[in-house]
Amino acid sequence: MTGQVLYNDVELNKVSVQDPYYVNAFEKEIEYLKSLDADRLLAGFRQVKRLKAKAEVYGGWENTEIKGHTLGHYLTAVAQAYAATKDNELLKRVHYMIDELAESQLESGFLFASGEYLFDNVEQGKPAWVPWYTMHKIFEGLIAAYRLTGYRKAYEVFDRLADWVYDRTSRWDEELNLRVLKVEYGGMNDCLYDVYSFTGKEKHLIAAHKFDEMALFSAIRDGKDILNNLHANTTIPKFVDAMKRYMVVEGCEPFYLEACEGFWDMVVEHHSYVTGGNSEWEHFGPPDKLDCERTSCNCETCNTYNMLKLSKGLYQITGKKKYLDFYENTLINAILSSQNPETGMTMYFQPMATGYFKVYSTPYDKFWCCTGTGMENFTKLNDAIYYTREDNGVYEITVGRYVSSELTLEDMPLKLKMEAGFPYDDYCRISLPEVSEGQRLVIRLRIPDWSCSRDLPDVNGSREGIYERDGFIYLDRNWSKNDLVNIRWQMTVTYHDLPDNPHSIAFKYGPVVLSAGLGTEDMTTSKTGVNVTIPTKNIDIKDYILVKGMTVEQWLSRLPEHLIRKPGSDRLEFVLRNTDEDDRLVFSPHFMRYKDRYGIYFVIFDENSQDYKAHLEEEERKRLLELNTIDIIPVGNDQYELKHEIKGENTFADTGNGYIHRGAHPNGGYFSYTMKVDESATNELQLYLSIEGSPVAYRIFVDDTMLVDSSTPGGWPPKIYLERIELPGELVSGKDRVTIKFVNCSERGWFKVYNQIRMVRKSI
Repeated sequence: MTGQVLYNDVELNKVSVQDPYYVNAFEKEIEYLKSLDADRLLAGFRQVKRLKAKAEVYGGWENTEIKGHTLGHYLTAVAQAYAATKDNELLKRVHYMIDELAESQLESGFLFASGEYLFDNVEQGKPAWVPWYTMHKIFEGLIAAYRLTGYRKAYEVFDRLADWVYDRTSRWDEELNLRVLKVEYGGMNDCLYDVYSFTGKEKHLIAAHKFDEMALFSAIRDGKDILNNLHANTTIPKFVDAMKRYMVVEGCEPFYLEACEGFWDMVVEHHSYVTGGNSEWEHFGPPDKLDCERTSCNCETCNTYNMLKLSKGLYQITGKKKYLDFYENTLINAILSSQNPETGMTMYFQPMATGYFKVYSTPYDKFWCCTGTGMENFTKLNDAIYYTREDNGVYEITVGRYVSSELTLEDMPLKLKMEAGFPYDDYCRISLPEVSEGQRLVIRLRIPDWSCSRDLPDVNGSREGIYERDGFIYLDRNWSKNDLVNIRWQMTVTYHDLPDNPHSIAFKYGPVVLSAGLGTEDMTTSKTGVNVTIPTKNIDIKDYILVKGMTVEQWLSRLPEHLIRKPGSDRLEFVLRNTDEDDRLVFSPHFMRYKDRYGIYFVIFDENSQDYKAHLEEEERKRLLELNTIDIIPVGNDQYELKHEIKGENTFADTGNGYIHRGAHPNGGYFSYTMKVDESATNELQLYLSIEGSPVAYRIFVDDTMLVDSSTPGGWPPKIYLERIELPGELVSGKDRVTIKFVNCSERGWFKVYNQIRMVRKSI
């Protein structure tokens, strides 16, 4: 038997959402999807088949090695939107794109917007921007088109494409298999397990197994937190994959479920911020080290998308309330928060450092990964509100999220209507406008983790047949038309600190994270990675709050007295009391903020504490470093390395000793980057090298001029140290960028650069 799903998904067309904020978010996404030209997304696929493109390919990421990924996301989103609306225009788009993809598919089954050479590069250890990741998105779009619209041709296309994957992966020996898996591959086993569930072909199952990382699963299952410096959106899908294997493969293998549950616990409890988001510069950090990693580049939205997929599946399998609690919190505070409600555009990073602001994609010239998952997020806002099951002949409906909506089940028949006012109103009402008279039905209500007190719900004023168990309230009764359930989940303000700094505090009101507006001064942006836009920080913004007349602990222990509803305001706004920021800082729901700088976390100090003084000194050091940084490269990150024109031979990226690194093999292995310089300043190259066993000889060149001929110190145990190298003025004169080349001159041992390479003005 396969892994048992206890709680069934509800089809998108059976749930409609009435909450005005959700309705607007959905409509904005539909407008955007309809504005896109399918032929421009399909252009690369036709060109690979040597067919004439019907339109020019889009710019941004769609004109790079990762082109084609957007079409996969787009196809999924349009199929979801059709399932929810039954809009024939959307259905026609699905059919057209599938027909075009079928025409573009090669005889071998290969279907891609770039040549097969990118897959060759991965196998040969050459730089390539994540072709298997892109392939996963294409598969997902095809599968969604078939599952949600029933279009048979989509099945035929992904069946043949999966045959191609099997043919290619069947040639991998163990060494080559491991080399391929070091490069981000999305959820290839997830989609292949899905394909197998449709086709039943053994070779599709074998191909899926090629992408299972047993060493990773085993370590996490055994409770070893090895996430430090792993690329988050590479790692999370691997556990979505493991969960899918548990669900699909005969034998009901508990190992995979245990690995998934262990991973989820690690990420949520030790690597996540109050919004539910995680990561910095797309990577996990050490466990419980979150305050020190708050920057402009936290919480990639793709990570959140995949954590929600994992959470939903784990709930369906286990029925555990914690997965629903996380889903609600993260959907509101990270997903809803990621969209501009005026334009419908979505975010890449969601900064956790105080003083930044939200930066959104643009419609036709970015096409980030998070643009694609954004399309999917906002076409399934009606997902994961309700779940159903039948237990011993009794039908049960679980309410997983409290949002105004209607559930229609034609086969029962049943119509359930929920009116929820959160976070503005403590009350929620559920009615049954349609139900068979006297029908026995269990309505199962999640008790929210944010409810500070509660009364048992009542049905028409009666509490007969109502009981609580395992974090849920059960309404087990024979129902009549227009029965009314009255629910009250009382809300209050709460604080949430970070494990590495208990005075770094975020606030919530009920289910919503609060942030304080910090003005609109100088909201300029900068670039990182491949055409990724990020906010710049106003260095004058204050990121701390001083408590007056008491200790921080005393102030927090009576928080509802010290963070109060703003007097005279008809909006959900809160102001401080007994601090140096009384009435100046105004906190409101973060998901609704999109025009100004903000602070989610503030460091709270006693007025005269030594910690306060140390904080000011550290912030000054960070300010100067940021101010004087000319360029920075997160090593081992495909996107950012490609942006810096990486070249090399016998080079590799990996993690070890808790750090990500870029390395070069002995006897002349090398890698190089193009980096910005400032000819008006003294430029200093800063890099982290390792003491690891025997010394490793290396040379560093600047535009073919040798700058360094040295070796790392030998020693044990392994240790990372900072190397600072001044660039002579003649090497940067008249230039705004140079090529930095690292060569391994040793006969044995690997030369490695860890974490990041930074070019700074030497004034710091």
